[in-house]
Amino acid sequence: MSDIYNALFADMKDAAALTEEYISLTFGDPDSDICEVAEAMKYSLFAGGKRIRPYIVLSFCRLFGGKDEAALPFAAALEMIHTFSLIHDDLPCMDNDDLRRGKPTNHKVYGEATALLVGDALALRAFGTAADNPHVSPEIALSAVKALSLAAAERGMVGGQIMDMYGESHPLSLDKLKKLQKLKTGALIEASARLGAFAAGVTEEDERMLKAMEYAGGIGLAFQITDDILDVTGDEAILGKPIGSDAENSKSTFLTHMTIEEAQHYAHELTEKAKGAISGYKGCESLMALADYLLTRRS
Repeated sequence: MSDIYNALFADMKDAAALTEEYISLTFGDPDSDICEVAEAMKYSLFAGGKRIRPYIVLSFCRLFGGKDEAALPFAAALEMIHTFSLIHDDLPCMDNDDLRRGKPTNHKVYGEATALLVGDALALRAFGTAADNPHVSPEIALSAVKALSLAAAERGMVGGQIMDMYGESHPLSLDKLKKLQKLKTGALIEASARLGAFAAGVTEEDERMLKAMEYAGGIGLAFQITDDILDVTGDEAILGKPIGSDAENSKSTFLTHMTIEEAQHYAHELTEKAKGAISGYKGCESLMALADYLLTRRS
């Protein structure tokens, strides 16, 4: 297993480097009048992280025969959306966190107003980055922008955050919690698989897209269950953020409805089903390893 994970981590590192290089190129020459917001955008964009969503984009593009250059604008767009969500999640009006990826959160460094605008700028920049993909047809670029919008807006990540906030003061049933996490966390992971498939020329009606969505839906939910477990059992130094915040904020989590052992078993079932969806495709090994890693990770 260690050899498999070593290969996965090397592959993820390469994919992260490609994505970061592409993102850097999109900034161009600095404008002295807006240098603070550009600096603050880069602070969070290049603060580290696993780059899971860009990796999924690139991996599904490769799995279905596409080329990296077609996937990279979509990978960059997903990372911009994800980073915007983290910046806004950390604000005092949301989770009020001081650390993200082991570093002071954006608003702690640049102030709340700038952090708010930085998140807005990243979200808006993401759509332009996806739309301006020169390596796919205009129709595919349009489909990608639409998918990204749906995943990020009120029927996706934002809607999930609204449900999450409601859950701080109201108990959520297990079904409601699954819906919340499908929107808040799962929507962007599913969008990553979808955009990767788009980059390879796969359409919505193609069976490969259905399998990609089944995989992404499974690992997305398992990812969140593992997050809930780590918030109770994790090591703050390894996680790079405070633990126990869910209980402190009275949030409904999977551990509200399950023991740790039951939650681990459920996440394992979801992971195995996700792996089964793509196991028949040649070259699926990296995505299979990713699913296992997300289940067993410590950060």
